[in-house]
Formats: sequence, structure tokens, C-alpha cells
Amino acid sequence: MGVWYFCVTYRSFAESNAEDSGAGSKDYVHVRVQQRNGRKSLTTVQGLKKTFNYNKILKVSKFYKGFCCNGTVVQNLELGQVIQLQGDQRKNVSDFLVQAGVVKKDLIKIHGF
Repeated sequence: MGVWYFCVTYRSFAESNAEDSGAGSKDYVHVRVQQRNGRKSLTTVQGLKKTFNYNKILKVSKFYKGFCCNGTVVQNLELGQVIQLQGDQRKNVSDFLVQAGVVKKDLIKIHGF
């Protein structure tokens, strides 16, 4: 039953085409990693269009190909809504955003060490 729900949710992202997602504009999606304490790190995603449901993106991305992490959506005064994921998930997040059709690959900027 859980797999079926994942597939339905995943398909709903694929239905939004690249033109509606802001892929035609030069608004980049920034994926950053921040060091916390010790070996702990935090991955942030910012710059997605405001028309997207951030909670739905977060929920689907946590189960995509074994992310095995938790996350949250944070409201920032300067940056708007930012998705935060536990661990260094830069590669996984960028792959997910491209596979789901949320943003084109050339509009993702990956920052970090």
C-alpha cells in the first residue's frame, strides 16, 4: 500500500512540466551542505518556485531511492521557504529534482565542500 501511494505522489510531480516549474527562467535552485557539529551535516534546498507544495516535495524526496533521512520545511525571512534534510544529500536531492521534473539539471547549483 505504501509503494502505491509513493507512485501516485511521484507521478503528480512528473505531470508538472518544465515550463510551469520556472525552468525557463534563470532562477537557480541552490543545494547547499552545512556542517553542524562533528560529522553531522545539513542539506538545504532553496530557490524552488512558490507554486510548489514544499511539504509534498519533502515527503516524496525522503523516500526516493533510499535517502534514509528526515527533513523539514523552514520559513526564512530573506530566502522564503527552505527545505532542510539531515546529512549530505546534495547528489540525491539534485537527482530527485531532475527525475521528478521539478527543475532542469542546468538550473541546479550545488554548493559545499
